[in-house]
Amino acid sequence: MPGLRPTLPGPDPGQFGDDPRRQEAAVRLPARLALIRGPDQADLRYLATDLPSHGASRQAVPKGVIRIGVACEVGPLLRAFGADPGEVIRQAGLNPELFEDENNIIPYAALGRVLTACVEHTHCLHFGLLVGQRGTLSSLGPIGGLLQHSPTVGEALSALVRHLHLHDRGAAPTLSVYGDVVSLGYAIYEQGVESPEQISDEVIAVATSIMRTLCGPDWAPDEVLLPRHPPADLGAYRRFFRAPVRFDQETAALVFPTRWLDHRIADANPIFRQVFEAHVRELEAAGPGAWKENLRRVLRTEILTNRCSAAMIADRFAIHRRTLSRRLRAEGARFQSLVDETRFEIARQLLSQTRIPLSEVAVALGYSEASAFTRAFRRWSGQSPAAWRVENGSAQPRPPSSRIAGPHRAAGHHGTGRGWL
Repeated sequence: MPGLRPTLPGPDPGQFGDDPRRQEAAVRLPARLALIRGPDQADLRYLATDLPSHGASRQAVPKGVIRIGVACEVGPLLRAFGADPGEVIRQAGLNPELFEDENNIIPYAALGRVLTACVEHTHCLHFGLLVGQRGTLSSLGPIGGLLQHSPTVGEALSALVRHLHLHDRGAAPTLSVYGDVVSLGYAIYEQGVESPEQISDEVIAVATSIMRTLCGPDWAPDEVLLPRHPPADLGAYRRFFRAPVRFDQETAALVFPTRWLDHRIADANPIFRQVFEAHVRELEAAGPGAWKENLRRVLRTEILTNRCSAAMIADRFAIHRRTLSRRLRAEGARFQSLVDETRFEIARQLLSQTRIPLSEVAVALGYSEASAFTRAFRRWSGQSPAAWRVENGSAQPRPPSSRIAGPHRAAGHHGTGRGWL
């Protein structure tokens, strides 16, 4: 068959001892994996006839792009609301056929536009949550396969954090362990994205479904953090997460006991893991990110922890500060400019999507005084943060509240105790 050829070497059958089933699988596996070139000679897909369904594009997604993944559920969900998926998706400027295959890719900003249109047509303010509830490991393509066949949950989540940029080039995942709690978070760094609260709801719901696949259907987090003001239907969140939900937070995250990281994943298959690892390595080698984007991704997660000096960030990359500056100059970028751009993007997200008081937004972004934040925001936007918030539709901010101790604080999140569900 033209365009059909083996792509990945199989594991050595001898490494599986006297287990004939595993030896046979090791011998037959390469023949089951083939690279198929589509009619347009650009659409490359994996065919895995005897593997779990984790098909994926042969190429890593470009900058500012996301794989459709679970968003392919937008159409069925719109129909359940009595809406016409084609009309809604075209309103966002996209071809509805893109959402028929989870391996297709779209601009990250386009996903935000689609979710905005979905909310407008359905009047459902938690539409993203409903989409995310339909997510599975296969929604992540080969990364999902790597997670499913990792020995432990900790190794699976570490792989997710290392490789999610192959699937999603508009946001950064985080995994932070502090004592007896761990935080699995998601932070959008792509600029000017519509409906970030819908995207965060969707992703945190997918993360919850993944944890229930890895840990068992009864798994529930200690708490859920969402960077949005509470929607009208709180019951939808209560029913799905089965845990306290804190709204008006500075980041999106699941918080759960550290002991879950040692949980062994049932039915993890070392043969399949090798295949998915090889696939992911090829994607990593084929699509290295630019330093500017890599830095933006790191800054998006580190600014909220006040660990964003040039020296600290250079240390994250295991390079000297001067080396970091030199590499950025080669791409026409400056460190402080990227810090300011990232702070501005975070500030706009928090001001438009949450009711966090300005004084606490300032602290979250690393400013010692609210006045310093106000001056910086006016320099970036031409107006004060209070005026910008009024124009961009956020609910009135709540009065400043004392920050409380708790699992979300231990996990490095600066929640204020507002928005308990």
